[in-house]
Amino acid sequence: MNGKVKTFVAVTASIGLVVIAYALLHWQSNDPVRFVCYLAIAILASSLKVSLPGIDGTMSVNFLFILIGILELSFPETLVLGCTASLTQCYWRVKNRVQPIHVVFNVVGMMAPAIAASYIAFHLFEHLLRGSTPLQLLVAACTYFVTNTVPVGIVISLAEQKSFRKIWKECYFWSFPYYLVGAGIAGLVSYVNRYVSWQTSLLVLPVIYWIYRSYRLYLGRLEDEKRHVEDMASLHLRTIEALALAIDAKDHTTHDHLQRVRVYAVELGKELGLSADELEALKAAALLHDIGKLAVPEHIINKPGRLTAEEFEKMKIHPIVGAEILERVNFPHPVAPIVRSHHEKWDGSGYPDGLRGQDIPMAARILTAVDCLDAMASDRQYRRALPLDKAMEHIVSLSGRDFDPQVVDILKRRFVELEQMAHSSPSLEILLEKKDVAVERGQAPDAGFEQEAQSRHALEGDFLASIASARQEAQMLFELSHDLGKSLSIDDTLSLVSVRLRKMVPYDAIVFWLQEEQVLVPKHVSGENFRLFSTMEIPLGQGLSGWVVQNGKPILNGNPSVEPGYINDSSRFSPLRSALSVPLDGLVGIIGSLTLYRSEADAFSKDHLRVLMAISSKMALSIENALKFQQAQSSATTDYLTGLPNARSLFLHLDGELARCKRTGTQVGVMVCDLNGFKGINDRYGHLEGNKVLRLFAQALREACREYDYVARMGGDEFVIVAPGLEPGAVDEKTVRVNEIARAAGLAVSREAELSVSIGCAFYSTDGTDAEQLLAEADRRMYSVKRDHHERGKNLLTFPASSAFAATVN
Repeated sequence: MNGKVKTFVAVTASIGLVVIAYALLHWQSNDPVRFVCYLAIAILASSLKVSLPGIDGTMSVNFLFILIGILELSFPETLVLGCTASLTQCYWRVKNRVQPIHVVFNVVGMMAPAIAASYIAFHLFEHLLRGSTPLQLLVAACTYFVTNTVPVGIVISLAEQKSFRKIWKECYFWSFPYYLVGAGIAGLVSYVNRYVSWQTSLLVLPVIYWIYRSYRLYLGRLEDEKRHVEDMASLHLRTIEALALAIDAKDHTTHDHLQRVRVYAVELGKELGLSADELEALKAAALLHDIGKLAVPEHIINKPGRLTAEEFEKMKIHPIVGAEILERVNFPHPVAPIVRSHHEKWDGSGYPDGLRGQDIPMAARILTAVDCLDAMASDRQYRRALPLDKAMEHIVSLSGRDFDPQVVDILKRRFVELEQMAHSSPSLEILLEKKDVAVERGQAPDAGFEQEAQSRHALEGDFLASIASARQEAQMLFELSHDLGKSLSIDDTLSLVSVRLRKMVPYDAIVFWLQEEQVLVPKHVSGENFRLFSTMEIPLGQGLSGWVVQNGKPILNGNPSVEPGYINDSSRFSPLRSALSVPLDGLVGIIGSLTLYRSEADAFSKDHLRVLMAISSKMALSIENALKFQQAQSSATTDYLTGLPNARSLFLHLDGELARCKRTGTQVGVMVCDLNGFKGINDRYGHLEGNKVLRLFAQALREACREYDYVARMGGDEFVIVAPGLEPGAVDEKTVRVNEIARAAGLAVSREAELSVSIGCAFYSTDGTDAEQLLAEADRRMYSVKRDHHERGKNLLTFPASSAFAATVN
C-alpha cells in the first residue's frame, strides 16, 4: 500500500461516498417486496464466486442483478442491492482476513461509482437510441464492465509496479463475454415481467447457477494451463541448474562466477528495458553461457598460464557447442543465440560469427560486459584477481571497442550496488563432433597468446652466429647428458644440472619439484627466493608446477605468483615475473617438474622449451636412479624398525669419530645399552607389542641425547650411544635418564611390563683405540652388570679402576 495506491483509493472512495449519499437522500421504492426479494437473491448469488487467475481476488454473478436493477428498480434500490451484494462477497467464505481498506475500495470506491455510471449510461442513451432497450442494456453492461474492472486493475498496477494493460488483459478482459450474456438474461427477465408478474423472473435462478458453473469450468481450465506452464518453467529451471553443475564440474573457477554474472546481467537487462521473455532467456544464458566448455579439454580450461594458438582454437568452439546443446533443450525463450554471441565484440572482432554493433543481441551484449568484469575481478589460473574498481576501469577503457557503450555506462554507474546484491543472493556426440572444429573468427584470446622471448640469434641476424650457437648448444647438451650418469647422489645430480642448464637457458631461480604422494616438494632450489621456495609444498594439480605434473604438459612463460604459497599479495613486489616448467617423465610415470623462473616478463622462448624437453626424460631417469640409490643406501645403513642407524652405519661413524679424536686429542665415550625384561614382553604380549616398545624407546632415546650424539641399534634390544666429549662423571645422570625412558616405553604397553637398562661404557683411548676394542669392552662390562643384576636383584652402581663405567638401575 504505497502512497499512490492510498491516494487512488481515497479519490475513488470519496466519489463513492458522494454517490451513496445522493442515493440515500433521494430514496424511493415503488415495490418494496420486489426489492427485498431481488436483494436476497443477489446476496445469495454473491456466495457463488470464483477466484480470478493471477491475482488475489474473486468474482461473482451478482452483476446480473445490478443489470436487472437498472431495468426494474430505482437508482437508490439498485445501488443498495449492488453494494450489499459486494459487501457480502467480501466476507463470505474468505480464506484470509479482509483488510478494511479493501472493503472500502470494493464497496464504496468501486461498486458505487460503477453502478452510478451504468445507470446514467442506460438512461442517457434512452433518447439517443429511441427507446431501444436491448442497445441501452448493452451500453450499460459495457459501462459497468469498464468501470468495475479498470479501477481494480489500476490499484494492482500501482501496488505491484506492473503494467496496467497486461493485468487488465490477463485477469479481467476474458470475462467481458459473460457481462454481455448477463445483459441478455437481464433483458429477458425484463421482457417476462412486462407480461407476467415479477415473481416469474425468479425462475432465472437456474440460469444464474449455470453462469456460475461456466465460470468455474473456464477458470479451472485456466488454472490447469497455468499449472502446466509453471511445471514447464520448473522443469527448465532444473535443467538449467543441472547443466550449470556440469559446467562447475569442468571449470573449477566458476562456482561463484555463474551466480554473480546472473545477478549482474538480469539487473542490467531490467534497466535496459528487456521484455519478460528476454529477461528469462538472459537469466538462463548467464548460468549456461560456458556450457560449451564441456567440449574443451580440461587441461586447457584449467591451464595456469596463457594459451597457445592451438589451444585457443579449441577454446573458441565453446560458444558454438554451447548454443547447439541449448537448442536441443527447446527452451521457451531465445537462450541459444545469447550463448552463441557472448564472445562477439562491439567492433566486430569477436567470435564465432564476427557480429558488429546492433547485430549482436542486446542480451548477449550485456552478458559479454558482465562476464568480462567478473572474470577480471576473480582469481584465474594464470593471474590473480584485480580489485573490482580496477576491473571496472578496464571495462570502461574498452567501451566502444569490445563492449556496447550503453551497457558499460549503466554498469559503471551500478557495479558497486550490483556487487552487494550478488553477495546477498542465495548459489554427448555433439561434443565429440565439435572438438576438431576450426573457428575462423577471433585472432587471439583477450589475455594474449602464450608469449616467448626472441632468441638471441634472431636478434643478431647473423647466420654464422646462429650456426655457432647451434653447435655450442649441441655440445652442452652432450656434456650434460654425459655427466648425468656419473653420480648417483641426488644432490650432486640436481646441482650439476642446475649449473649446466644455466648456460643454455638463463634463469633467476630454479626448482626441481618432486612428487611425494599428493604434494610436490622442492628437492633442489637455487637462485632468487631460495628460502621461500625451499619451504613451499604444492598440492598436486594446483599452481603452475602442480598443473604441469598432473597434466604432463609444459607451460611457457606462466605467472609464478599462481604457485600456492608464493607472494600472492599484489601490494608486495615479486621479483619473478615469468616461469618455464616441464614435466619430468620417468619409467614409472611423471615424478615431478623442473621449473625455471625469471624476473622479466615473457623471458623464455620456444628454443628454451625445446632444450628442456630434449633433456627432461634423461633428467627424469637420472633422478629416478639417484632416488633409488638413496633409498638403497638408506636401507643399508638404517634400521627398518626404529629408523636409527644400524650396525654397519655405527662402525662407519665410529671410525670417523675416532679419527677425529686422534687428530684433536679429545675423548669420546661409547655406551652399550641392553633392555632388561624385553624377552618377557615378547613372550607375554607378542612381537608386535615388542616392536612397539623398541620404536618408542629408540625415538625417546634419540630425543634425550645431545644433537651431536650418535644413537644406533646394534640388533635385538641392544642400542649404542656414541657421545663425543663425554666425561665419566656425567654417565650417572645419563644412565638414570635412559632408565626412565625404558621404564616409560614398557608402561606404554602394559602397567605390568617393567623394563630397565644395563649399560656398559668404554672411553677412547683408555679402554681402546679402535671401534672393535671399544665396543667389545663396553659390551663385556654391560653383560657383567647384567649378570650381577640378575644375581643380586638390586640396584648396582660401580666405577671400575679403569674409569670405564657399568651400571644397572631397576
